[in-house]
Amino acid sequence: MTLISVERMKLFSTRSPWWCIVTALGLTIGFAAMFASQVQDTAPMSVGMTQRGAQFGLIVVMVMAALAVTTEYRFGTIRATFQAMPNRVAVMLAKTSVVAVLAFLIGELAAFGSWAAGWLLTSDQALVLDTAAEWRQVAGVGLVFAGAAVFALSVGALVRQTAGAVTLVMIWVLLAESLIQLLPTIGDDIYQWLPFAAAFRFMRGGGDSMMSQPVSEMPIGPWASLVYFLAITLVLLVVALVTVRKRDA
Repeated sequence: MTLISVERMKLFSTRSPWWCIVTALGLTIGFAAMFASQVQDTAPMSVGMTQRGAQFGLIVVMVMAALAVTTEYRFGTIRATFQAMPNRVAVMLAKTSVVAVLAFLIGELAAFGSWAAGWLLTSDQALVLDTAAEWRQVAGVGLVFAGAAVFALSVGALVRQTAGAVTLVMIWVLLAESLIQLLPTIGDDIYQWLPFAAAFRFMRGGGDSMMSQPVSEMPIGPWASLVYFLAITLVLLVVALVTVRKRDA
């Protein structure tokens, strides 16, 4: 049995991933449906607007990713895994791969489900995916979810405690980056280069919704923003792998 298979079995042997999947999809698609039902009579719907609930699903997926590693530390099963497979880096990479793929699939289901909900509730021709930017705003959600899951899993591996890891990722995404933007003089400049600001630029930038930032106002383009976000995530993962390799389980 491969490490990937083992990690997949361990992940789905608990209830938390299932609850997180249902919650992420329910929040994201439900928010899109609620928003579509409210604006259909007052303003035209856009593709970007159907994805306004993606941030809620993103938070849930990050919690799931953090739990994937902190739960093992909590119950001590990580020690048995490392005894059976001394190559800790290989174990963590397998776990990361499983979580990232699952997060990608959740993101794609949530994004296209949200788009479909908006389409069904409004029947607006503006929701037809006929530009590269519109396809990116929908199909690109899974890439951001996958990167965010790796980010959260890395934090979980570094912190090793569920409460601490979940609190850190939630505060960072929901509050910390926005607060940095409030710093006088330099706040906006720093905010532009924070990881999730870049991720959201990729998801929303260049679209026609109220939350979209024109490409001309971005420090780098949407796809470059995604690469930048994934690069930061990769650096954090490397730090986590080095720490796990050197630290006692």
